[in-house]
Amino acid sequence: MSEDDRTTAGRDAARERARAARTREQARRRRNRTLGIGGVIVGGLAVAAVVTVVIATSVQPAGPGPRNMASDGILLHGVDGEIVPVTTGATPDGGSPTPTRQDDRVSNITVYADYMCPYCNQFETSQMPQVEQWVEDGAATLELHPFSRLDRVSLGSRYSTRSAAAAACVADRDPDAFLAFNTALYADQPSEYTRGLSDDELVSLARKAGATSGAVASCITGQRFAGWVGDASDRVLTRAVPNSSLDRVTSTPTIIVNGAQYTGSLTDTDAFAAFVRRHGGAA
Repeated sequence: MSEDDRTTAGRDAARERARAARTREQARRRRNRTLGIGGVIVGGLAVAAVVTVVIATSVQPAGPGPRNMASDGILLHGVDGEIVPVTTGATPDGGSPTPTRQDDRVSNITVYADYMCPYCNQFETSQMPQVEQWVEDGAATLELHPFSRLDRVSLGSRYSTRSAAAAACVADRDPDAFLAFNTALYADQPSEYTRGLSDDELVSLARKAGATSGAVASCITGQRFAGWVGDASDRVLTRAVPNSSLDRVTSTPTIIVNGAQYTGSLTDTDAFAAFVRRHGGAA
């Protein structure tokens, strides 16, 4: 099997696992609806718990950021043909992120995205297989910045924030699983104007992506990094973008290669490859 076939097979497997998890969750919900009065009482308690979590999330302090995201993003590079995260400390309470020091000998690809953005999914689905190949080959690095821009289209569930916070939990506790989790979030991306995946479903996706630590699960359900997502999103949307000439991020996805913003087709792999060669020179 060729490397491209293995990449495609792996992504297809992640999507299939995500679909299966969602089917199981839907079946569980159908069973719960048949429980009668007891189910109504439990449902009422669950609603109260959700309200409590939302209130707690809205007032909790930002706290320190996740480890391995000192730049507000996670940097991935190739080591012996494998994609691995660059380990960093966490941005401290009240501190500022540290921009990545890029190596101009390779193509530095930076992506700012919202997990509920359908255009981000187009880029992920179309371009990531070749980007991952460049990273594996050592010709490029990939820096992923999940942030929240589309909370308004998740019917009050704040899915953009919750999914970005879940990604931060994986980066913090099990960074080797981050790329697979990123892929799974897009494979099972909810439609706009839905509530999106529940926290339990996010935990399930993370587990299937390889983030099996109980600390990841409790981090996601407790929305440990929701405050950080708010701060990081504010920085992205209001401040100059590091390693570029952009005053701020104005669209999702925003893709930058060695300082230059890519504004071409999100699905044309040849166009993006030509842009990377022109500005990165290594891919």
